[in-house]
Amino acid sequence: MHFSPQNKEDYYVKKIATDKAPAAIGPYSQAIAAGDFLFASGQIPINPENGNIEAEGIVAQAEQVMKNIGAILEAAGTDYAKVVKTSCFLADMADFAAFNGVYEKYFTEKPARSCVAVKELPKSVLCEVEVIAYLG
Repeated sequence: MHFSPQNKEDYYVKKIATDKAPAAIGPYSQAIAAGDFLFASGQIPINPENGNIEAEGIVAQAEQVMKNIGAILEAAGTDYAKVVKTSCFLADMADFAAFNGVYEKYFTEKPARSCVAVKELPKSVLCEVEVIAYLG
């Protein structure tokens, strides 16, 4: 099926940016709103106030990641309750239970999710999370 809007205004692509979340550290946007959905780039535990990784341990790093995601969701006019899909990346699957303890406090609606361990994450952090949220 091919989507063809009647009016250009019916479909839009808009960059979302906020100084309450870390600036992109590469050639990408913090998030893109496309139609009724927000596609947020992966967030790592950077403190947006100074650009540093200050949190130590998986719990503190996951908390900073969730704060960064929350700031992007707010800038787009949505919130955690409207997140429909997350992709979570852990540096060590041994952190799975502790990460989940933080995750479940924010994603109370239990969106669809993937969670994998990866060889390495940017800046050697312990976790990264990206989200897709409904804007309607």
